[in-house]
Amino acid sequence: MYKLIALDMDGTLLNENKEISIQNKEAIFAARKLGVKVVLASGRPLKGVLKYVKELQLDNGEEYTAVFNGSLVQNNATGEIISKTTLTLDDYKSLYEVSKDLGVHIHALTDHDVITPIKNEYTDIEANINGISQREIPIDQIKPSTTIVKVMMVDAPENIDRIIKELPCELHEKYTIVRSAPIFLEFLHKSVNKSTGIEKIAEKLNIKRDEIICVGDAGNDLHMINYAGLGVAMGNAFDEVKEAADFITLSNDENGVAHVIEKFILDVEKTA
Repeated sequence: MYKLIALDMDGTLLNENKEISIQNKEAIFAARKLGVKVVLASGRPLKGVLKYVKELQLDNGEEYTAVFNGSLVQNNATGEIISKTTLTLDDYKSLYEVSKDLGVHIHALTDHDVITPIKNEYTDIEANINGISQREIPIDQIKPSTTIVKVMMVDAPENIDRIIKELPCELHEKYTIVRSAPIFLEFLHKSVNKSTGIEKIAEKLNIKRDEIICVGDAGNDLHMINYAGLGVAMGNAFDEVKEAADFITLSNDENGVAHVIEKFILDVEKTA
């Protein structure tokens, strides 16, 4: 039986209104009654998932969340940090120079907000989705003590399509690069991704890899979908995510998460 299910947020657990449907919520509660651990695994910062943690009552006991695409893994109840791997200010500065050459916007996520050298609509979206503040601040005016968790090149989908092909090869060697949305291309520390976050939690809970389900829709979910005992793509997932998955569920607006839980956890328990 599967003992842990890791769920991406946007485009997966959340519908287009950024809500958890009643069907998804009921399925999650039913799985938890069977002892299955539910982990929110998101590219969002911690603040951007906290209200959903509370809504799903994942804020007590041994419950964990992997945020910033696995860069931060934390106990929901105690705030204990299981792992935290960040970038440096120099990383942000060098990626900013690349973004200027490529002609796209850029911003960085700190521990508590999003900063950008030039205010733009895509950084507005990032701040609004996550309920965090944003600052327009020149690169050379950022305090050296600032924690840079991840850096994102952000722009119109066609521009992100273009720059993915034009990125210098050395960036792929230096960073984990994932596309979390048509308008977001993310740069993380080379050692982290969503699968490393899930692995840390599984080790903490003594859960084996083949006892894990991971569900997602975008490029930043590929690592954990490939890692899982059962990798699941949403019906609305990127094509490359569907190709990598063991199973394709319904879309995020059709309660795809509930469908997975019912098929691989609840129905299995009924016939056991």
